[in-house]
Amino acid sequence: MAGHLLDKGHRLTVWSRTPEKSNPLAAKGAAVASSLEELAHSCDIVFLCVTRNEDVEQCVRGLQPGAKPGFLVVDHSTVSPVLARAMHGFLSEHGANFLDAPITGGSMGALKGQLTIFCGGEQADFDRAAPVMEAYAKRAELVGGPGLGQTMKLANQIAVGGALLALCESLAFAKKAGLDLAQTRELLSTGAAGSWAFENYGPKILAEDWSPGFSVTNQRKDFAYTLEAARLLDSAVPGTALVDRLLSRLEEEGHSDWTTAALYQTLVESGFESWT
Repeated sequence: MAGHLLDKGHRLTVWSRTPEKSNPLAAKGAAVASSLEELAHSCDIVFLCVTRNEDVEQCVRGLQPGAKPGFLVVDHSTVSPVLARAMHGFLSEHGANFLDAPITGGSMGALKGQLTIFCGGEQADFDRAAPVMEAYAKRAELVGGPGLGQTMKLANQIAVGGALLALCESLAFAKKAGLDLAQTRELLSTGAAGSWAFENYGPKILAEDWSPGFSVTNQRKDFAYTLEAARLLDSAVPGTALVDRLLSRLEEEGHSDWTTAALYQTLVESGFESWT
């Protein structure tokens, strides 16, 4: 994503919790900040993409002392709506701005500059960020106020989890029935069963390639925020809870860094009575 910004001619300063990850961008012309405070001091907008609630809060609080009036943080991480609203309030108290802007499209979407971005916050902040995000997004929309970008992302993850389960359950059933898996995947993906999961995870299942992609541990992290939000909304998400429980088996077996498509293996190894 940062590389796309450079390719589009934007002046870019970068900072990473793992400093050596900045090296390829520095080689392409990016400046490298030595701290979050320095990064905030040198930039009008900071685009943040880390992992969990605590990572976002740590980074935002680290940026704030260097922030100028009107400073904007655009957070591309997937975290809880509650945390997003808290960070919006924290920066507002210090004359700065926050846009929760989680992304979907996976690593390939990032590489191709074809991400979809769900934004929550103020219209003026979205209007400032949108022309910059065009460098790596095929679509970015403001979906509501603070926290609602994250809420939309969690709705996305509910749908992603259901599609993942459908793919893995279908192919595990086909394997046990003695069907040709390559033919099954090809035929089903061209009909009503077709989905992004069939197109993108299907080949990994056929190859039994469990390299991420999107890892089990990251998917379960997102599901934890989804289940938390569902409890607060009193919204039934039984499918999400089931997929989370199935993926927990992979974590228990030491495979938290595998792709979520490895759920197929869990189902192949399970019997009918395991989940009925």
